[in-house]
Parts: sequence; C-alpha cells; structure tokens
Amino acid sequence: MTIISKSFEGKESKMAKSFSRLRAKMTPTARQRSAARAREMMASMPLHELRQAMQMSQDQLARELHVKQANISKIERRTDMYISTLRSYVQAMGGDLEIIVRFSHGSVKIDQFEEMKGSRE
Repeated sequence: MTIISKSFEGKESKMAKSFSRLRAKMTPTARQRSAARAREMMASMPLHELRQAMQMSQDQLARELHVKQANISKIERRTDMYISTLRSYVQAMGGDLEIIVRFSHGSVKIDQFEEMKGSRE
C-alpha cells in the first residue's frame, strides 16, 4: 500500500507505509492469518532465502566453507546435490540437517545419512 504525499515543491510522491503501522490497523483475525502465513513461508524456502534469513552473505558462507563465493552461488541454483554438500551448507549457517520422510500414516526420520561422531565431510 502506498501513500501519496506532496513534497515542499508541490510534486506528488509515493511513500510506503511501514509494516508496523499497517499491522496495527489489522483486525486480530487478520493478524493471526498473517502470522500463520509467515510461519508457512518460513517453513519452506529455497537455500538462498534461508541464507538471507540467517543474515549471511554468499561471501560469508563461502569463507565458512573454505570455498569461493561462486561455489555458493552454484549450490543455491542446484536442484540436485549430494546430501553431504547440503549438510555442510546448513552447518555453516549453524544448523543441523535432518531428513524426514512423510507418509499418510506418519513420519520417519532417516538416520542413515547422519554424519558419524567425530567426522565431518
């Protein structure tokens, strides 16, 4: 949503409203829907958005993994990669990778790919 305001020169300009002001005007139901949608969006995102949400640049992540920034860019564009590559990427941001299989009757954590204690790929 934008606001049209007049500058001191008499020209119209558009200014964005702050989210906190918009949120304050929302009904409690709308705020609940918004919060639920935000949780849903945070539960599923591509790697580059996850890195950005963790407030890390590609350069920072590359330094942590001892690779070049271009390698991070390639990883973030891949649709297929080794589990060890994904695990290293996630660990460099301070996370742990878990692989969960979901069935209609329940979920199962696959532990076959977990790294062995004391070793790091």
